[in-house]
Amino acid sequence: MAKKKKYPFSDGDYVVYPKHGVGKVVGIENREISGAKLELYVVRFEKERMTLRVPVLKAIASGMRRLSSQATLDEAFLTLKGKARVKRTMWSRRAQEYEAKINSGSLVLIAEVVRDLFRKDDQPEQSYSERQIYEAALTRLARELAAVEAIDEAEAMSKLEKVLIAA
Repeated sequence: MAKKKKYPFSDGDYVVYPKHGVGKVVGIENREISGAKLELYVVRFEKERMTLRVPVLKAIASGMRRLSSQATLDEAFLTLKGKARVKRTMWSRRAQEYEAKINSGSLVLIAEVVRDLFRKDDQPEQSYSERQIYEAALTRLARELAAVEAIDEAEAMSKLEKVLIAA
């Protein structure tokens, strides 16, 4: 009798891939690539209309992970409530650091970017690139919050904005 393989992620699991955010494992397929047989997770990102195939053996090493726990979510909310820490370095350097934090896949680091770039109505306007990075981080945070709490993205976005405004 063939032994069933144990996979870290299974069909229907919501996962976070660092560079793309929340996706859903829609299957595991076998493919032959350059003569090598590979098992691949098929991850679907609905909002981007994108499908990603990640080798099963490289999934964890690539940073693919399960949705955050409630404790991590609480830590992210605590981060959002904190005081913004904006370094006085050139914008291009800060932008690179913000992008690296967003692409790290860490919910707390993404929350730091959102906190640091958030502007209340009485604060000066953001530049176009600041707004782009802020929106990317906020969207990534909202999608994971929505998936963890099983709510829609608009509701998650509203919840995040309330925390930011109250901070």
